[in-house]
Amino acid sequence: MARNRLGHGQDASSGKHDNAGNRHICRASCGGTGLTDSIWLLVLAGVWAGAQNALAGGGSFVTLPALMITGLDARVANITSTVAMFPGQVTTALANWRMVGAVGNVPFRILLLISLAGGIAGAILLLLTPSDIFRVMLPWLVLSATLLFARGAFGRRVEVRGLNPLRAKIGQFFVAIYGGYFGGGIGFLMLALFTMAGTAVKEAQANKNALAAVMNGAGALVFALSGEANWRAALILGAGSMAGGYLGAHLIRHVPDKVLKGSVVAIGLALTIGLFWRG
Repeated sequence: MARNRLGHGQDASSGKHDNAGNRHICRASCGGTGLTDSIWLLVLAGVWAGAQNALAGGGSFVTLPALMITGLDARVANITSTVAMFPGQVTTALANWRMVGAVGNVPFRILLLISLAGGIAGAILLLLTPSDIFRVMLPWLVLSATLLFARGAFGRRVEVRGLNPLRAKIGQFFVAIYGGYFGGGIGFLMLALFTMAGTAVKEAQANKNALAAVMNGAGALVFALSGEANWRAALILGAGSMAGGYLGAHLIRHVPDKVLKGSVVAIGLALTIGLFWRG
């Protein structure tokens, strides 16, 4: 039986996974990274990712490499990351709940239901299909979202009629499917969508945080029921993300708009370059 460094075993002949990964974070032999080092790595990654999700999105690009360093394969790391980041997204959403509202002419409660349905659909899709094709598409999606946000934030204001309610609903549904399937960069996609609909940046941030929590919560539930998440790593990451998410949510109120806009674009471009570099 081949065993990865985080303890997940896979029978080469049957492809069945055992549950050893849920009993270990990382053995002392995992690439020179001991148990204590792995715990601190996941805690720090969780805090960073939680704050980044609150301020700009893209926190999964912090948690995924951290999980893979501890020995998880990419698919299990993706599933574990979704489960782990959900608590931090809830704290972030609650901290900014008073700032959420309609996007254009679409009520927030409608966007919430759309995000719930799309998150479930995306999570099921991930469990049923390989992620190779989507991984090739991901850098282009993040780049497109970053450019759209830059256009909405620094260019001439796009009127609400440029993105009618039907298009906004359809757009959010596909974002939610993507969020349940992979999740990296959903913050950029929603910020682009909401600013195109005429929502101010800080209100768009609050909506993004709340809806990201909904779609990822739906995905986390599906993944939890699937039995493929590494719970030990998820709990450590989740604790860090709750602290980071709470910190980032309060920083939103104090960071000037120009700094916030510029940081979103900068992080988006950096993530794009990193994704293309990874291939």
